[in-house]
Amino acid sequence: MDHIFSITKKPNKTAYRQNIFYKLEKSSLCSISCTNVLAFSTESNIEETNSLFWSSNVYVADLNSPWQVHKILVNSSPVTVLQWDFTGELLLIADESGCVRIYRPKDYILNDWALVLQTTLQGEHILAAAFFHSGKRICLNAEKKDCSSYIEKFQHVKFACSVKQFGGRPASGALLLTTTGMLAAILLPQYASQTPMLVATESLGPTRLLVKTADICYGKNGHFLLAVSNGDPSVPIQCYNVSVKKVEDKCVITSKSLLSFFLDEAPKEAMMDQLTKDKCTVSHIKWIMREDADSLVVTASSSKMSCLQVWELREKALPVHKSLGNSENPQSFNTVLWQYQRHFQYNSQVTSIATSKLSLLNSISSGYIVITFADNTIHCLYRDTLKCICSTTLSVRPRYLGEPNAKYQKVNTKISNIDMSWLGNILLIVDSDDGLHLFKLPPQIESSAPLSVPYCTTILEYCLVSGLDWLDLLLVLRPGMLDALCDRLTESYNRQPASVQQFFYVQYLCIKTSLYRLSFQGQAKANDLTQFLMLHSISTAFKSLLRPSEMNSHEKSPADSLANVIAEGQSDVDKALMHLEAKEFTVETTTLQSLQQLIQWVADLALNLLVKLPDSRPVSGKPYELLRDVKALNMLREMLVLIRIWGLLRPACLPVFTKSDASLDVLALVFRLLSRLVQNVNEPDDALIDECCLLPSQVQIQLLQQINNRTVLASPQLAQQILPLQLEFNNEPECLACSNIESGSGQIVDTIRHLYLGRTPRVVKQCVRCGASAGTVPVTRTAAIRAWDQRWLRSCQCGGLWRMQVYS
Repeated sequence: MDHIFSITKKPNKTAYRQNIFYKLEKSSLCSISCTNVLAFSTESNIEETNSLFWSSNVYVADLNSPWQVHKILVNSSPVTVLQWDFTGELLLIADESGCVRIYRPKDYILNDWALVLQTTLQGEHILAAAFFHSGKRICLNAEKKDCSSYIEKFQHVKFACSVKQFGGRPASGALLLTTTGMLAAILLPQYASQTPMLVATESLGPTRLLVKTADICYGKNGHFLLAVSNGDPSVPIQCYNVSVKKVEDKCVITSKSLLSFFLDEAPKEAMMDQLTKDKCTVSHIKWIMREDADSLVVTASSSKMSCLQVWELREKALPVHKSLGNSENPQSFNTVLWQYQRHFQYNSQVTSIATSKLSLLNSISSGYIVITFADNTIHCLYRDTLKCICSTTLSVRPRYLGEPNAKYQKVNTKISNIDMSWLGNILLIVDSDDGLHLFKLPPQIESSAPLSVPYCTTILEYCLVSGLDWLDLLLVLRPGMLDALCDRLTESYNRQPASVQQFFYVQYLCIKTSLYRLSFQGQAKANDLTQFLMLHSISTAFKSLLRPSEMNSHEKSPADSLANVIAEGQSDVDKALMHLEAKEFTVETTTLQSLQQLIQWVADLALNLLVKLPDSRPVSGKPYELLRDVKALNMLREMLVLIRIWGLLRPACLPVFTKSDASLDVLALVFRLLSRLVQNVNEPDDALIDECCLLPSQVQIQLLQQINNRTVLASPQLAQQILPLQLEFNNEPECLACSNIESGSGQIVDTIRHLYLGRTPRVVKQCVRCGASAGTVPVTRTAAIRAWDQRWLRSCQCGGLWRMQVYS
C-alpha cells in the first residue's frame, strides 16, 4: 500500500486561534465517483485558514489534479452523507438537520455546480442514502476470462432496476434512512418540464427505532436491503427488505423485516475478553458486496480493542421431528440462516471501513475489505478469509511557517473516513485536519500477486466495455509495463469483430493515448493518436452531412462511393471527382462556411505529416505512427476530395495557404503526395521525399498545437518523484509540471473548433486530463456546428472533464 500523496491546507501563523475547533468531534467524509471525481467534506474553510467560524463544507476535485478543489456547499449543520450515483453526474449531500441536496455539474463543468433539488426531512438526522439502481451490471465471466472476445469475456448479469417508470424505464432517485428509523424515497422528475419531485416517507419497522449505524445494498429483484443497529451489541443486527414503487403520481415504500442475528452468537473464541469488560458498541455495518445481500461485516469496538466479524446467509437443512413427518423417511426443512464465518481482531478502535464498490467477478471471493483504526493504521483484508494482505500507517506531520513548534498546540490528526475507487486500485483518506491522502491498493482479482500486464489489460477492457473511467489504474502502473500493456491491448482489440471494433473505437483510442502519455518516450505517439482521433471525428461529422440523391438508393451511400474511389489509388484529385455523383455531395453553402476552421485543420494536418516524412525514415529514428497508418492517410485523402468538391460550391470555405507561387494548387499537390505515400508507407521512394523537402519553400506550413503545459498526477513526472508527494490545496506542484512547449505563436488554441483564442483569453474551458482548451463564446450556429459542439459538451476528446479557467 504505497502512499501516493498527501494534500493539506496552507500553513497558518495564527493556527493557535483555531485550536477551539480541534476539540470538536470531526465527521469529515469522502467519496469517489465512477468518473474518478473526488467529493469530500471538511469542518473548516480550506481557502481561509484563519477563519474563526465553524462550517461544514463540501468540495469536489478531479483525481488527476486533486489540489484544484471547488467548493459547492457551505452548510451550517455537519454533513453526514456524501453519495454519488452510478453515472457520476449526481452528488447527494445530506446533513444532521434532515436537509437533502442533489447537485449536478452545470453544463458539465467540474467547477460549476447547480442544485437539482432540495428537500428537508424536518427534525431527522440522515444516516445513510443510496441512489436507485439502473439495472445495468457487467461482470467478468470467470469461466471465459482468458477468452479473446469481449462479448464472451464480459457478461451482462441479470439485475432489476430499483424503480420502474412507464415502459419499464429505470427511474432516477434516492432512498434515505434516518436515525429514528424513517425511510424516505425521492423520485427525480424525468424531464425538466415535468412536475416536481416525489417524496414519500415510511417507517423502517412496525414502530420507529433508534439507528446509529446502517448500510444499504441492492437486491437482484430491484429491492433494497438494509442492515441496521442501535449500537448495543446485546441487541440484534436487524435486516430489512425495502421496495420502492411508482404508482401513478405517487411513490410507495414497502418495508419487510428479514432475519436478524446477535453478535454474541459467534463462537466464544471469536469475541475478545476485553470487549466484555469495556464499554463496547457496534460502530460500523457494511455489506461486503453492494449488489448482493449474502454477506455482512460488522465491527464491535471499545476504546482499546476492536473485533470485525463476517456473517453470511447460508441455506441450512433443519431436521423435522418424527411426529410431524414420516418416521421411515426422515425429512428435513430447508431454511436460510445468518451464520458466523470469521473474524479479525486489533488492539485499537475502528474509525472507518470500506469495501469494493464494484465486483468484477460475480462472486463474493473477489475483492477485499479496508479498515482503519484510531492509531492511524490501515489494514487491507481478504474478503473470504479476513487475512491481512498488507497494512501501513498514516503519518501526518503538521507544517508551520518558520515558527518554533513549541508555540503551537500539537494536533493529533486521525483518520476520519475512507473510500475506494470503483476499480479498487486506490484508497482515498480524509483526516480530522481536513487533509486528503491517497494510497495504492493490491489488484482486486489477483490480490496475492503484483500488478501484471494481463490483469491490467483485463481491467482496461472492462473499462472499454462498461464505460468506467480508468484513471485510478494509470496511477498504479509501473513505467516498465506500459509498452507491453499497449501491445497486449492492441492485439486483443484487433481480434474483435469489425462491428465491435467500430463501436468501441473512440474509447479505445482514448485509452491508448492516456497510456502513452505516462512515459516521456510515448509523447510523440500520444500526439499522433490525438490528431488521428480528431481526424476520425471530423471525418464522421463531414460524412454525416452527405445524403443519397435518390431515396430508394440503399445499396451504396455517398460515403461508400467516396471510399471506393479512394481505394482505387487515384492520385489526381480532379480525376477522382469524375467518379462521384455531384448531387450526393451537395451541402448548403452556409453550412460549408461554418466548417471552414475544421477544413483548415485537415489541410494543415496533411501538410504537417508530409513535411515530417523526410525525418521519419528508419535510419533517422523512430517512425511517426500517423505516417505509417494507411487508414489515417486514406481518411485524409477522402477529406481532401470532399474539400475539393465543397470548394466548387463555396470557394470561401477552402483552406487558406500562404504560397510562394500564386498558381500553385496546394490541395492537388498534397493529395498527389499522400496517394504516393499510401502505396508504400514503410519505404517511401526518394523522389517523394525530395518533393516533401520542397514543401516548406512552396507553402507556409502552420504548425499544429502539441500537448499543452499541464500539471497532473498521471504524467511521466510521477514515476520520478519520491513518494508520498507533499501537496497543498489550490497550489500546483512544480515537481509535476510538464516541460512540453506549446506551438510557436504562444497563443491558446481552441482544440475543438480549431480557432485562435489569443494569448490571454478571459475565460476558457480546460480539460483536467490533457490540458486542452476550448472557447466558451458561441460561434456561427448552423446545425452542423451545433452537432459538432454537442459532441464535446460532456468531455474533452481525451475523455477528461472540463473545468472553467478564468485568467486575471
